Amino acid sequence: MGSIALLARELGHKVTGTDQNVYPPMSTQLESAGITLTSPYAAENIPRDADLIIIGNSGLPRGNAAVEAVLNGNIPYTSGAEWLGRYLLHDRWVIAVAGTHGKTTTTSMISWILSSVGMDPGFLIGGVPLNFGVSSHSGSAPFFVIEADEYDTSYFDRRSKFLHYHPKTLVLNNLEFDHADIFDDLDTIKTQFHLLLRTVPGNGLVIHPHDDRNLAAVLAAGCWTKTLALGSDELRAQLISDDGRQFQVLVNGQVKGEVNWPMTGSHNVANGLAAVAAARHTGIPLKVACEALCQFQGVKRRMEIIYSDRDLTIYDDFAHHPTAIAMTLEGLRRRVGNDTVLAVIEPASHTMRQGIHQQILGPCTASASSVIWFDSTTTWDMSRLENASTIVLDNTDSIIEQVAHQVQAASGMVHLVIMSNSSFEGLHLKLRDRLTATGT
Repeated sequence: MGSIALLARELGHKVTGTDQNVYPPMSTQLESAGITLTSPYAAENIPRDADLIIIGNSGLPRGNAAVEAVLNGNIPYTSGAEWLGRYLLHDRWVIAVAGTHGKTTTTSMISWILSSVGMDPGFLIGGVPLNFGVSSHSGSAPFFVIEADEYDTSYFDRRSKFLHYHPKTLVLNNLEFDHADIFDDLDTIKTQFHLLLRTVPGNGLVIHPHDDRNLAAVLAAGCWTKTLALGSDELRAQLISDDGRQFQVLVNGQVKGEVNWPMTGSHNVANGLAAVAAARHTGIPLKVACEALCQFQGVKRRMEIIYSDRDLTIYDDFAHHPTAIAMTLEGLRRRVGNDTVLAVIEPASHTMRQGIHQQILGPCTASASSVIWFDSTTTWDMSRLENASTIVLDNTDSIIEQVAHQVQAASGMVHLVIMSNSSFEGLHLKLRDRLTATGT
């Protein structure tokens, strides 16, 4: 919603907003753009003379004071996804990235590749790419790259948001069960993805991994567009370094490009392969796309280094699903070898808080030397995760003390990874300040 506000402001509209809890980096972006933000949700914070109210889908049900003020005042309103589809995307070549993991990073990569060749694409990303410093841009090119979320659109539109985007190029990264607060099971999510395929034109392209069973089932249910299976002979990646920092892109066994970048992990290699495939569909040669990826700097809060010295590196990461946690930690482990890897994780998503994935949370952190879980709002007993290398704490002050103790006791380099898809009570900066102030 913050990114949509920035797009509307860029298009020349006067934009104000109201929200319950906004934190960096989005709050700083809005402030820099001159967008006034009021808090909390309240009737008096809804301008009665607004031409249009855009209502988000997070924490805004019937009964919310701001929602009720819109309805009682008979003020025109729509959802964020519908506004995008109707007023911004309707005449663009939309490149959409959907899937359970990697949407933000892959969308950022595609946007950067197109930008690097002078196309000036529009983009809307659920994070802040370091190459751009902003999460959205209207762009002047025909192309618009968008992170296509399967979450529902609003309290009055229960379809997935991505059904409003009508992409010509569709990247499907992967598909697993998530968002247990709105989806009953994986089949329900598959139905939304099938509906997404129904919106892609016949002269478009659907890009997907060749070995994802859930996506294969979605495609088998009906697809009317040409497909490209990543990882097949038609287009695949070949690792040069085990940690994923160097790889080649091959077409029918022939090397067409090489990537040498700071990203790590097999998941980022897969993201990068999808990005160059999408860019190729717009006319950019694979070699040129790979050269652009070599300059890709990453995304804020996606293994973003917020502090580093010769003894300690602190990463801020958004991972909030067991698969994402596992792939991220595995990629780091491959890069740092036998160094100490300390993971501090907040299970903040609805799915994690409900304990849907509790059986696989232990194994997903196998690449870490030790793990601290933050148990604040979960509905299940997280103490079952505890073992010799894993503890569960229920307040951030205790986490700070425990991390300081472990960092001080460790021998050699320590890599501290803080994982959460929320503000985590500002723990990232609190830990950085504590550890650097004490010299540990």
